[in-house]
Amino acid sequence: MADTFLDATGLLCPLPVLKARKRMKDLASGEVLTVHATDPGAERDFPAFCETQGHELIKVVKDGDILVFEIRKG
Repeated sequence: MADTFLDATGLLCPLPVLKARKRMKDLASGEVLTVHATDPGAERDFPAFCETQGHELIKVVKDGDILVFEIRKG
């Protein structure tokens, strides 16, 4: 489903969101970015990021230690 992928595993706040913001700029409206992150703060950071930036947080899944976010560009 993803149009592009960002591996933010091992990065601490605020880097996962900052890298996602940069990657989202390259996407067209409606395209999907999948982000993998291990920072526990990402669970609250990505929903806030999506809300303030006008993106849709499609899915959040925890796969072991990895958080998987699917974000549709608004």
